[in-house]
Amino acid sequence: MLTKAQLQRLRALREKKNREAEGVFVIEGEKVVGELLAAGFAFDEIYATAAWHGPRAHDVTEAEMARASHFSTPTSVLALGRIKRAPLPAHGLARGLTLALDGVQDPGNVGTLLRIADWYAFDRVLLSPDCADLFSQKVINASKGSFARVTAHTADLPGALANVPDGVPILGCDLTGDDVHNLKPLRDAVIVIGSEGRGLSPAVKTFVTYYITIPRYGAAESLNAGVAAAIVCDNLRRAQHAHGA
Repeated sequence: MLTKAQLQRLRALREKKNREAEGVFVIEGEKVVGELLAAGFAFDEIYATAAWHGPRAHDVTEAEMARASHFSTPTSVLALGRIKRAPLPAHGLARGLTLALDGVQDPGNVGTLLRIADWYAFDRVLLSPDCADLFSQKVINASKGSFARVTAHTADLPGALANVPDGVPILGCDLTGDDVHNLKPLRDAVIVIGSEGRGLSPAVKTFVTYYITIPRYGAAESLNAGVAAAIVCDNLRRAQHAHGA
């Protein structure tokens, strides 16, 4: 059973300013909570009804969950996790593969891009501050558990790219770029993905060292950011495999 104070707190966490003040994010639903637990994520608190068969810290009734839930249709479990924003280390982009997101504001796309980085075993994801909030429910839901496995940083993107050492290519997607199918094997690289609406920002473009494009055979104007990123990442990994890199 929840106390009045506990219920008021959970309801207050519907507002981002209260979540930020307390340093927690909220996630609901059997599937996503189960995915994060399976990935080894340690929640601070788990509130659950009798229908939830996983671990819990607090038992609640269905009526209490309906009042505490942030959804119009409550589920059987609501969990609180700690917001931890790890700073990008100095020279953090010098080694390995980085997927950098430049103003990707759609939460579903950000979550999908986390899954892509996880699938292709990228070392990290770097988000510009104007990307969708990494700790929003929509981002975490779309990541399908990758949120718990991928190292992610939020940082000023032009500032971070300015510190990329010479010899580490910064790849940007552009219609005028070279065919991605001809991509050479790269052990260290930064791949920058812009938003569907405006592409790469002018400030980021100044740091791109190599433009690539995905050949278009039909009439579609553009590709979804997640689709484009997956094609680029796949070609990069295939180039590595073909050359034994």
